[in-house]
Amino acid sequence: MTFQPGSDLSQEEVTDRVDSAIADNDVVLFIKGNRLMPQCGYSKRALELVSQYQEEFETVDTLEALEEYRAALNDHSGWETIPQTYVDGEFVGGSDVLAELDERGELETTLTGE
Repeated sequence: MTFQPGSDLSQEEVTDRVDSAIADNDVVLFIKGNRLMPQCGYSKRALELVSQYQEEFETVDTLEALEEYRAALNDHSGWETIPQTYVDGEFVGGSDVLAELDERGELETTLTGE
């Protein structure tokens, strides 16, 4: 049996999941993989950066429907790349933006609003 990439989720289902995750969580991180096993270096880096300042945040594994998640996230942010971080419903950026904010000492404030 050969692995066939694809999804049983429709674009509408994924868009609803993205909309709900952004609306229902103070901080949400869309990544490849999960907290225990991020599946790319950028996702791992984003997790580490957010975890420094925020104990409670939502993660969404985009691998189950990668193309659908990219399309849905692009509608919110104008970016197709993953990971993507949202705070209070607003797009913050990917791992590079998080790293830049951290270097400037602004990441904690961005994530916590304090």
